[in-house]
Amino acid sequence: MTLPARSLAGPAPRPIAELEAVSRERGRTGDGFRLEIERFRIAPGERVAIVGPSGSGKSTFLDLLALSLAPSSAGLFRGPGGVDVAALWRARAGKSLARLRREAIGYVLQSGALLPFLSAVRNIELPLRLRGATGAEDSTRVQALVRRLALGTVAQRMPSELSFGQRQRVAVARALAHRPLLVLADEPTASLDAGAATAVMALLTELAQEHGSAVLLVSHDEQLATRHGFATVLCRPVGSVAGRARSVIRRDP
Repeated sequence: MTLPARSLAGPAPRPIAELEAVSRERGRTGDGFRLEIERFRIAPGERVAIVGPSGSGKSTFLDLLALSLAPSSAGLFRGPGGVDVAALWRARAGKSLARLRREAIGYVLQSGALLPFLSAVRNIELPLRLRGATGAEDSTRVQALVRRLALGTVAQRMPSELSFGQRQRVAVARALAHRPLLVLADEPTASLDAGAATAVMALLTELAQEHGSAVLLVSHDEQLATRHGFATVLCRPVGSVAGRARSVIRRDP
C-alpha cells in the first residue's frame, strides 16, 4: 500500500499514535530507571523500528503503546482514532483501554506468548473471538492467514508441538487477524536464524501493508529492519536523573 500523498488542500492523515512529554519510571531512586518520550508519532501505514542497547527501555515503550503499562506522566498521549490515552489512564478507565487495545492494536511478543491450551488456529482466532467476530468472513480471513504463513499442516497442533519459527508465524497471524490499526512487535526475530528471521519480517511487513496497518517494532538487527523499509529511531541512554538511569526517545515529524 502506498501512503496517501499529502495534499496542499487538506490536512495530513491523523497519526495512529502521538506522544509528547511522556515518561515511565520504575524502581527506586539509586537503582531505578526512567524512560522519556520527548516526541513520537507514527502515521497510518508507516514502519518504524526502535533500536538501542539492551536495557534502554525499548520494550517499555512498546508496552506503553500497547496500553498495558500506564505512563508515570504524560503531556500528550493519543492513540488510534485520536483517543486521549492519557485521560483514560488518569480516569482509570480500564474497560475503555481494554476495548481500544482489543480493537485497534496487535502485539507480537518476543516469545510468541501463545496460549498453551489452544491450538495454533485457535490462537490466531483469539482476537476475533474476543471481539465477538465469529462470522464466515472472519473464518475466511483466518484461513487466508494460515495459508499465507504456511501453517496449514500445523494449524491443529498445540504450541508445544511447534518449532520456534512456527510459533512466531502464529503470533504474527494472531496480531493481524483483526486488522488492527497498529501492530507492535517486540524482537520478533531475536531467536531465529537468518533465513527464518528474513521470512518472518517479510511476512509481517507484507501482511501489515496489505491490511493498512502501521508497524512499530523493537529490533536488535537494525540492518534487517532497514532492508524491510523501516525507519529507525534510537532509544538513547543519556545518563541519570534523580538517581535513576535515563533513556530518551525522540522522533521529529
